[in-house]
Amino acid sequence: MQNVAIFVDVQNVYYTTRDAFGRHFDYNAFWRTVSKEFNIVEANAYAIASSNPKQRQFHHILRGIGFNVKLKPFIQRSDGSAKGDWDVGITIDVLESTITQQVDKIILVSGDGDFDLLAKRVQEHYGKTVDVYSVRALSAQSLIEQCTHYTAIDDSLLL
Repeated sequence: MQNVAIFVDVQNVYYTTRDAFGRHFDYNAFWRTVSKEFNIVEANAYAIASSNPKQRQFHHILRGIGFNVKLKPFIQRSDGSAKGDWDVGITIDVLESTITQQVDKIILVSGDGDFDLLAKRVQEHYGKTVDVYSVRALSAQSLIEQCTHYTAIDDSLLL
């Protein structure tokens, strides 16, 4: 079995599955699917910290599945805008994983086009394959084109 490292952009998956399907991503089904084919050596889920009990429970569920949950505070700027993405953190962790972990494949769960360069670099510079799971209608075409293998989130991965 190939060794894989999984990186889930929780906010991206939440909003894209909600907007496209009116449903939630099934992290258990995803884990079962991946673990049937691959040996999971690292699995990170990147989310926004919250004092909301439902959000905290969700983070505990992710941990119970096997994810290392990384939390970042939600930042509300004085001009009313907000910031709460994990793009740089995910990128750093993917690059560190390709260097320090014995992984054959990176699995990225996000449709964010900011990761297209990352997918390209991981393949070209580190010789790793990059699989992407995302909502096709709400994913950047550039990311889909850069990855080694693309899987569209469908009913089998939704609650």
